Amino acid sequence: MSSAAPQPASDQRDVPSLLARLIDDAALFPPCNATVPDAIKLHLAARSSDVSDVLGLFLCPASRLPELITELIKVKPGKPVELSLVIDTGLGGVPKALSIVESRAELLALRMVEMPAPTDVDEVWLERVSEFVPEDVIRVIEPRRGGPGWLDGIQRVIEHGSWPKIRCGGVSAQNFPSVEEIAGFLAVINDGGASFKATAGLHNAVRHTDAETGFTHHGFLNLLLATSRLLAGGPVEDVHAALSSTDGKALAEEARNLTEHEALSVRGVFASYGSCSLTDPVKDLEELGLL
Repeated sequence: MSSAAPQPASDQRDVPSLLARLIDDAALFPPCNATVPDAIKLHLAARSSDVSDVLGLFLCPASRLPELITELIKVKPGKPVELSLVIDTGLGGVPKALSIVESRAELLALRMVEMPAPTDVDEVWLERVSEFVPEDVIRVIEPRRGGPGWLDGIQRVIEHGSWPKIRCGGVSAQNFPSVEEIAGFLAVINDGGASFKATAGLHNAVRHTDAETGFTHHGFLNLLLATSRLLAGGPVEDVHAALSSTDGKALAEEARNLTEHEALSVRGVFASYGSCSLTDPVKDLEELGLL
């Protein structure tokens, strides 16, 4: 398990360890697609609000780094923005992007680099990732879900010392993994003693069906508790039940009953997930009595 997993921040709002720095700011990505000025304004406001301890890293595509730096020069943040750089320019574009970030240390603090993996997650490609990304920066790699080799790719990512990433939703029904697929992913993570990151689709705490799209969304609280049950050595049926549950009150009660050690162990595995905004997840957590 990675020792670089995000750690709880201050106790400004008495945020439990299970939720500390859980939600990375993905306002620049669909479905929000915020402008850089709007995204930075909201991020800096959240950073100084009473929900700041739930807030994780700011996610920015490599292709939008110039926009981000231009905006940060204008607003002059009091401390550097903690950044996860999402590589959308291909692996060959990583060195230049990292050089740009490093040249602006007064504005940006690089914590993580995320990138999609090629169809075949081979050793040569993984070694190039290691060469390009500094050792003190977390590497997050997303193998393409589906097909017989998907979990093998997850395993290779773990063996490489990177965090796998699982995409939990998107613009079509095919973007949403099944309960069985997520459980299989978690089993590989657990066997490898690894950390992982999630992205997309986790707009709310509890599993639900969107009235407009008809898509059934996974809940980030479901995913936290499925991880907890897996770490406790529970049977696969218990993990499936945690992922499938729509009973927010029962899930919240289970979360409240976790010991501090158990909560930290869960977060050492499920490190964070990307969300367009803090509003919906924080509202859910407040309504469930977890904040």
